[in-house]
Amino acid sequence: EVQLQAYGGGSVQAGGSLRLSCAASGFTFDDYAICWFRQAPGKEREGVSCIDNSDATTSYADSVKGRFTNFGDNAKNTVYLQMSSLKPGDSAVYYCAATSTLDYGLGALLILDTVMEYWGKGTQVTVSS
Repeated sequence: EVQLQAYGGGSVQAGGSLRLSCAASGFTFDDYAICWFRQAPGKEREGVSCIDNSDATTSYADSVKGRFTNFGDNAKNTVYLQMSSLKPGDSAVYYCAATSTLDYGLGALLILDTVMEYWGKGTQVTVSS
């Protein structure tokens, strides 16, 4: 059974940090990219960052570049999203998703949520000013 579990969300003040985790099981971790998406109330879902688990290459949305770091521990089948210098605009439900469709490139995956094969339940991040 495939499982993706995102956790680590919470409430933090602006300028603070949080680390999200995405634990995966039931598929060959190294053959997949794991992407983080977020959705705030009344807004469309947006891609935040992706990581190719085979070589740890990453992509980031412009809105989070320099503030968020996406990295993985393949021995634990887990990907982490370290979020720093958080802003109120980062408040959203964060989801992790997995895809083995890597032909488009990691940057394109940020806007191709339709090619994600597996989704985890979201975790809420709230940043107060």
